[in-house]
Amino acid sequence: MDVDTTTPSYQQRLEALRASKLKANAAKQAATGYLNADDLAIILPPEDRRKVTEAISGSGQKIRDVLLDGVEMVSNHPNGGFYGPKAVGENYGRLLRAHPPYVDPMSSLAGAYMTNFGSYRKGGWKPELDYSWLHADQRRYALIPGIGAAQHFCQDLAIGLELGWGGILAKIARGRHDNPEANAFYDGLEAVATGIQDWIARNAEHARRLAADEERPDLHANLLEMADINQRLVTEPPRTFREACQWIVWYQMAARMYNGSGSLGKLDLLLEPFYRRDLAAGILDDAEATFHLACLLLRDTAYIQLGGPDGDRQDVTNPVSYLVLEAAHQLKIPCNVAVCVGEHVDRGLLRRGVEIMLEDRLGVPKFLGIDSFVQGFMRNGYGYEVASTRAYAGCHWCAIPGREYTVNDCVKINLGAVFVVAWEELCQLPERERSVARLWELFEQHLERAVATIAAGLDFHVEHMHEVFPELVLDLLCHGPIERGIDASHGGVEQMNLCVDAAALATVADSLAACEQRVEREGLLAWDELRRHLEADWAGPEGERARLMMHGIARYGSGGAPADAWAQRVSQTFTRLVKAKPTPAGHNLIPGIFSWANTIELGNKLPATPNGRHAGAPISHGANPDPGFRDDGAPTALAVAIASVQPGWGNSAPMQIEIDLGTAADRHGVEHVMHLIETHCRLGGTQINMNVVDRAKILAAHEDPSLYPDLIVRVTGFSAYFNRLSPEFRQLVVDRIISASDAA
Repeated sequence: MDVDTTTPSYQQRLEALRASKLKANAAKQAATGYLNADDLAIILPPEDRRKVTEAISGSGQKIRDVLLDGVEMVSNHPNGGFYGPKAVGENYGRLLRAHPPYVDPMSSLAGAYMTNFGSYRKGGWKPELDYSWLHADQRRYALIPGIGAAQHFCQDLAIGLELGWGGILAKIARGRHDNPEANAFYDGLEAVATGIQDWIARNAEHARRLAADEERPDLHANLLEMADINQRLVTEPPRTFREACQWIVWYQMAARMYNGSGSLGKLDLLLEPFYRRDLAAGILDDAEATFHLACLLLRDTAYIQLGGPDGDRQDVTNPVSYLVLEAAHQLKIPCNVAVCVGEHVDRGLLRRGVEIMLEDRLGVPKFLGIDSFVQGFMRNGYGYEVASTRAYAGCHWCAIPGREYTVNDCVKINLGAVFVVAWEELCQLPERERSVARLWELFEQHLERAVATIAAGLDFHVEHMHEVFPELVLDLLCHGPIERGIDASHGGVEQMNLCVDAAALATVADSLAACEQRVEREGLLAWDELRRHLEADWAGPEGERARLMMHGIARYGSGGAPADAWAQRVSQTFTRLVKAKPTPAGHNLIPGIFSWANTIELGNKLPATPNGRHAGAPISHGANPDPGFRDDGAPTALAVAIASVQPGWGNSAPMQIEIDLGTAADRHGVEHVMHLIETHCRLGGTQINMNVVDRAKILAAHEDPSLYPDLIVRVTGFSAYFNRLSPEFRQLVVDRIISASDAA
C-alpha cells in the first residue's frame, strides 16, 4: 500500500482534529447523556476501562461521569471518603499515574484527560464538620451556600512557566523545610506534582512508540518532536512558544480533572515573550503559532482574557491577542475567549472579535467591560495597579492570578425564594394590612437574613475546606500557599474576596410591578384572589386570565416602566446588604447577579409567582429581563436595562443577547454590534454574551438535535454543543432566541 507523503496544511489538520472531537462528543453523549454545562474537552477512556457513575460536577451539577475502571481510592475515614491534603493529594497522584496516555498525531500538543477526580470522592463534606445550624435558612431561601465549593479562582501560570515542574518541586521542598508543621500539606502537593510528571512522561513515551510505527514522514517527525518536548517538560520550564502551550495544557488538564478549574487568565500576555523570542529566532511564524493555540483551545474550554489595561493604563493587546482569536475562528468549537472593551483597549481587537462572532455564529468571543470591572473592584479598597491585574477567570468573574480566593459562581441567593417567603408572610396578615410597601419590607428583611446566612456559611467554608478538599493543584501556582504551608482556601493567598450572586432578578421585579399595578393601582385583583390563583398555579380559565393579566404589564426591560425601577431597587438593595459589612470572620463580600445554569434547578423549588410564572418553571436568567420583555425586543433597551442593575463592585451582571441573523449579513452589521457593545460598557455594563440567531436552524435542531452535531450556542457564560443540552435546557435557549428573532 502506498503511503501518503503529502504534508497536510494546518487547516487540514484542524479539520481532522475537529472531526475527532465531534466523534468523541457522540461517544460521550451515548455514554453519559446530556450535559447542561461547558462542553469541556474530556474524552472517554478506552472501552475496557470505562465505568459510568452518577456524580456532582465541579460546578455543583448532577452529571453522569466515566471512571477509570480498576482505579481505587484509599480512604482515611469511616464513611469511605478521603479528606485532607495528604489523602487527597496521594489519591489524585494515584489517578494521574493510572491515567491512560493520549496522543493525536495531527495535533502539536500531547495529552487529553478522561475522567474527573471529584467523581471518585465518597462521603461528600466531612461529616464531623457540622453546619446543621444553617440548614433551616439555607432551605428556606433555597440558597446555594458555597460550602464545599472548589476552584473558581485563577492561578498564576507565570509561576509554572518560569519554574517548570522541577522548580515547583524544589519550591515545595523549601516550603517543607520552612514549615515542618505543615508536612501533610506538602505531602499532598508533592504527590500531585510528581503524579503530573509521571503523566507527562508516559505521554512522551507513547508519542515515541507511535512515531516508531508512523509511516508518514510529517507525522513521524511531529510525534518525535512531541516526545522530545514532553520528556523535557517533565522537569524543565518551557523555552519555546510550542513548549509553553504544551506546559499550559498539562497544567490546565490537571486542574480541570482535579476539581473543574477552568481559567487561563491573560493568555496573550503570558505567551507574548515566547512568541517574540521564537519570531526573532526564525523558528515560528503566525500560521504555526495560531495552530499551536488552536491545539491548546481544543484540549479545554478554559476562560481566557484578551487585551485590557495594565497598571499604567496602557493596553496590553499584542499580536498573540489576535492570534488567539484567529485560532478560535479556525477551530470552530466551543471556547470561552473574552475580548476586553474599554477606553485604553485597542478597538481593532473588538472589531475582529465582532467580525468572527458574526461570521462563525458560535457565540465566540464574549466581551468584557473592563473599565467597569476595574473601577468596581477599586471600590473594595484597591488601587488601579492592583485592580487592573485581575483576569477573566470564569463564566462571569475575575480574580487576581495566584493572589485572590473568590469562590465565584458557587454562591447563589435565589431572590425568587426570598420573595416567596415574604409573600407567604404577607398573606398571613389581614387584607387591610397588605400592600406592596409591606411586601417590600418583608422581602428586604428576609433578604438581609439570607445574606447573613450566606456570610456565616462562607466563614465556615474558609475555616474548614482545607480539611476536606484543599485546592492542591491551584496551590501549586499561587503566591503564598507553598511559602506559608497554607491552602488557598484557608488564607494561603493574599486576598480573600468572596462572591455572592443574586438570581431571579426579573422574576421578583416583574412580580412586584404586577402586584403594584394590577392589585393596588387598578384594583383588578384583590390580594386574596391573587393568593388563590398562585396556590392553584393559575388553574382553570379564570386562573389563566389572571395569569395573562399579571404577565401583561410593562415588564423589566421595557424602559422607564415601574418594573425597571423595581429591578434597580432590588439590585441596589441586594448590593447594599452584601456590602453592609464583611462576614463575621472579616472576609470581604462582592456582589454579582448571575444564575449560570441554575435557572431550571432554582425554579423547580418555587411555587407560582405574581409575574405570571407557573410553579416549577425556570427563574429569570441572570440580570436579563424575561424573554419577550417588550414587543420590539430592542437591543438598546436590553443594554440600558442591564447596565442599570449592575452591582458595581468588581463582579458582573452579564447581558445575554441574541442578534438576528440579518444583522450578521448587513454590511453595517459589524459597526452596529460594536456600537451596542461599547454603549453598554460605557453605561457601566460588565460582560456581554452573544448569540447570532439562525431561527430556522435552531428550531430544526431542537426537533432533532442529532442532525446538527456541530451546532454551538452561547448558553450563558459558557458555550456548548446544542445537542448535548437536555431538552429542558434546549427549550430555555430556544425560547430566548425565538423571542429575539420575533422582536426583530
